[in-house]
Amino acid sequence: MVEKKAKADATEPKAKAVKKTAAPKAEAKVTAPKAAAKAPAEKAEKKAAPKSGKTVTLTQIGSAIGRQGYQRATLIGLGLNKLNRTRTLEDTPAIRGMIEKVKHLVAVVEV
Repeated sequence: MVEKKAKADATEPKAKAVKKTAAPKAEAKVTAPKAAAKAPAEKAEKKAAPKSGKTVTLTQIGSAIGRQGYQRATLIGLGLNKLNRTRTLEDTPAIRGMIEKVKHLVAVVEV
C-alpha cells in the first residue's frame, strides 16, 4: 500500500509556484534642504596643470578594428576614434605615454 501511495504522489501534478509580489515601498521622506550648503564660489577650484606651451598634433592613421581593448580606449582618451581625425593636445608626460601605446596607429607632429 505504501508503494501505491508513493506512485500516486509522483503522478499527481505539482502545485504551481505562487508568484510573490513586492511589498509596497514606503514613501520617501521629504527632508528640508541643507542649511550649510556651500555656495559655488566657496568650493575649492581644481588646479590645472601648468601649460608648457608645447603642443602635439595627432592624426589617426590606423583603424581600431581588431585591436586590443586598451588600444581602443587609449585612442578614445586621445580624442581619436575614426581614421584621419586630427587632434592638437598639450605635450605632457601622460599624453606621451598614451601616444607610445598607440604609436603604430597615429602620426605625431610636434609643434
